[in-house]
Amino acid sequence: MQLNRDTAITWLGHATFKIVTPGGKTLLIDPWVMGNPACPEDQKRLDRVDLMLVTHGHFDHIGDAVTIARDTGAQVVAIFETCHWLGTKGVERCSAMNKGGTQEIQGIKVTMVHAVHSCGILDDGQILYGGEACGYVVELENGFKLYHAGDTAVFSDMQLIGELYRPDLAMLPIGDHFVMSPREAARAVRLLGVRQVIPMHYGTFPLLTGTPQAFRELTRDIEGLEVFELRPGETLR
Repeated sequence: MQLNRDTAITWLGHATFKIVTPGGKTLLIDPWVMGNPACPEDQKRLDRVDLMLVTHGHFDHIGDAVTIARDTGAQVVAIFETCHWLGTKGVERCSAMNKGGTQEIQGIKVTMVHAVHSCGILDDGQILYGGEACGYVVELENGFKLYHAGDTAVFSDMQLIGELYRPDLAMLPIGDHFVMSPREAARAVRLLGVRQVIPMHYGTFPLLTGTPQAFRELTRDIEGLEVFELRPGETLR
């Protein structure tokens, strides 16, 4: 399925995406907004968020989750241990789940899938256990499926994600050092079998040296692949 005008995907920089769904819901993935140096100033205020997905507990993915959840009343999805921590911070609407599970929230189907990364939550100078890092396959109201890989290395079971859930579009980290490099992300595309990709998690910090140009070069042989290189704040429709 191709993305159509019923859906708007805005990259807010790093791994943070705001998605307006065909049903008119506002979905936020990895809520690092106000503290995100890549996020444009005019995008840092979110008046409405219906559903929020957290891939793991690192500050650059969960940093504004508590504030946004409190301010908007958003329902939050995260792995069980991260949801427990969010609850201790006053987040009331948290729908905990674990890998392999699917839940339908506000007409949107959310499946939690594996990621290869760490998940410690920095809280008052200590690192707390946050469960495990994950990714999500999200099926919107019109059947369009997107895969947000979260922070991860490439792993062979991405082929299972492709076979089981058949995502139409993948959001893949390419920055290297903490996540996949362009080389690993290019392999991920082949394992997943996707033909629409948004590169993410690059350029925010000097250590994240992977580039969309390198990713394009390494995937140029994949017939029909569309790589959407968004600028922070730019929307794909």
